[in-house]
Amino acid sequence: RNLLSLAGAALLAGCAAAETTSLDRFAEDGRVIAHSGADAGAANACFTCHGLDGRGNGAGSPRLAGLDLGYMERQLEAYADGRRYHSQMGWISQQLSADQRKAVSAYYAALPLEPGRAMPAELLSLYHQGDRKRGLLSCAACHGEQGQGLGPANPPLARQPAAYLAEQLRLWRIGKRRNDPGDVMLRISQL
Repeated sequence: RNLLSLAGAALLAGCAAAETTSLDRFAEDGRVIAHSGADAGAANACFTCHGLDGRGNGAGSPRLAGLDLGYMERQLEAYADGRRYHSQMGWISQQLSADQRKAVSAYYAALPLEPGRAMPAELLSLYHQGDRKRGLLSCAACHGEQGQGLGPANPPLARQPAAYLAEQLRLWRIGKRRNDPGDVMLRISQL
């Protein structure tokens, strides 16, 4: 009996000294954050709106797959500090640390893009040529001829849900989104 107690005590002592810091890597892994919600909880996990593949939901939730890491990280920061408004995304972003926002952004940035559909003909002219009468530059000037985005400040528009893009223009127009350099999108959305 004493031998058993001694063996049990030795096992428990070994458990108490067990290394647990290796579990921390899971808390900072972007995939785990996207699939678990981290401190925002499972009900708010990124994939519930943005999909396991990062393609969005085809309506109000955007595609994140393949977006620029720095752009996504800045958007999460803007949600957290209120420069970009969305009640759920604001709360979720506030629950994540800066390192977690970077990790989940890196995860989505690394996901592959699937080929998208062509833009409707009625939008092609506005997108590629703008509207001189209203003083609108072409969207392509900043977002690329194929909607691929140009640099970290001008995200891709290709393969984003039309409903999401329309909602973003509305938010720029009413001042609920205020996180672009020089307020360019604010001015464009109000023309």
